[in-house]
Amino acid sequence: MSTARLLRLAVGFAMALGACATLRQIMQPPVFQVAEGRSSELRLLPPSASRPLGGAAIRIWSRVENPNPFGLTLTRLAGNLLLEGEHAAELDLPLGLPLTARQDTVIPLDLNVSFSELPELAGALRNALTRNEVAYRLVGTVAVDGGPLEDASFGPSTLLNGQLRILR
Repeated sequence: MSTARLLRLAVGFAMALGACATLRQIMQPPVFQVAEGRSSELRLLPPSASRPLGGAAIRIWSRVENPNPFGLTLTRLAGNLLLEGEHAAELDLPLGLPLTARQDTVIPLDLNVSFSELPELAGALRNALTRNEVAYRLVGTVAVDGGPLEDASFGPSTLLNGQLRILR
């Protein structure tokens, strides 16, 4: 192989490595939005042996968009759920959700809250019953598998906020 050809291959290889570094630097985090046409819900759970003061089952519908020109996998969502401004639950969801380049998908995020662990939350929810809605905010960190790129983590930031409809 000629020296000129080896030099061209070396330059091409270096440019390819540089392009990978550039792609790593421009990776955007997935974008979370409240899913249109889907009501996020809070269902009150009666007292039981495992929940002496009762609790709540929460389902938040989220539209997740991959703004990148390449596919990636949403591997983890970790953070905190606040209801009526009060800490309600820690969140650590392993997801494994593949996201196609520049596409979105709608997913449910399901959580359970025990009022015995959070007595101050029970009062806030009792007050919210008159409105049949509860304000929520999900603050967290998102981890993604970038395939041939490095894995990345984004946040913490507010991922979602909205209203939960109370089901009885």
